[in-house]
Amino acid sequence: MVVHRPTRQVGDSWWARVDVTVGFMPMTLVKGHYRIVGASPDGDSVRFYPQDPDVWGRAGIAVRTNSTGGVQLRLDAIDALETHYTPPHARSPWRQPADLGDGAASALLDLLGFRTVVRDDRGYVTTATPDQTPGYILTRFADKYGRAVATAFPGGRRGRAVDGSTIYLDVEELHRSVNYQMLASGWVYPTFYSKLYVDLRDDLATAAVAARTAGEGVWATDATLEGFRLQSRAQVSVDIVILPKLFRRLAEYLTLDETGKVSLAGFPAFLSAHDDRLFTVPAGQATSFDTLVTRRGQTLTLTVPPEQIVFLEG
Repeated sequence: MVVHRPTRQVGDSWWARVDVTVGFMPMTLVKGHYRIVGASPDGDSVRFYPQDPDVWGRAGIAVRTNSTGGVQLRLDAIDALETHYTPPHARSPWRQPADLGDGAASALLDLLGFRTVVRDDRGYVTTATPDQTPGYILTRFADKYGRAVATAFPGGRRGRAVDGSTIYLDVEELHRSVNYQMLASGWVYPTFYSKLYVDLRDDLATAAVAARTAGEGVWATDATLEGFRLQSRAQVSVDIVILPKLFRRLAEYLTLDETGKVSLAGFPAFLSAHDDRLFTVPAGQATSFDTLVTRRGQTLTLTVPPEQIVFLEG
């Protein structure tokens, strides 16, 4: 069932409707394996190789593949601390605190069945044991970068479903996914987009709230909701644990100042200029990311919990 809710005008942008989809989520089953040597997987993205390279064309999913058929996955509904993010105009990558960023990457690979992983100084995997692990994904589309937006699983799927067939993802199977397990253990933040079905989103939100209440993972030191005072660029890479979406926008803003200053005076206007459209739940208010972030001097605060924010898929 699809419910179309009218939205209000927000500044100079408006949306005629927001699609809120309820019920089992139809997705394409893609069987294959995960391979990480030569790649730099983090806590919410990994490379996947389908057993049938033609599955994408039959499903109408416009992914970008490498020379050996590998596809980069964007794990749906979760966002790990950045381990290598290069903002536009930046000369080198930025990262968030290593213990949680690298920890999330290790946790994901462990869930997928990798036991020994060695990386070089740039974070690329040089050796892994085993060299690949079996698994499957459920997906409906690729994002603008050609990554399959996916719910990912280790091992084989229960039942006799044929590769490339349509599968209806329910909450029971969702709980077996690495997406859910990473969120429930607190390694990642919830970051929801509008194509995720409501029942799945609600279940993931419940897991995120439980992890925050228990102080698991990122929630033990999260400063997003309490607010943080920015005094140096090093803080965002070493000390401050915040929602990666906010970190990326902040890194983009700071790199525009060649002097190295960290004044936040222009950050609200910078944030407003981005097309980060969203709606909040359960209120259903259509707005944009900048309206949810407050600045008082050098202190930034996200005023709405991340599990209550749904970004419109670009």
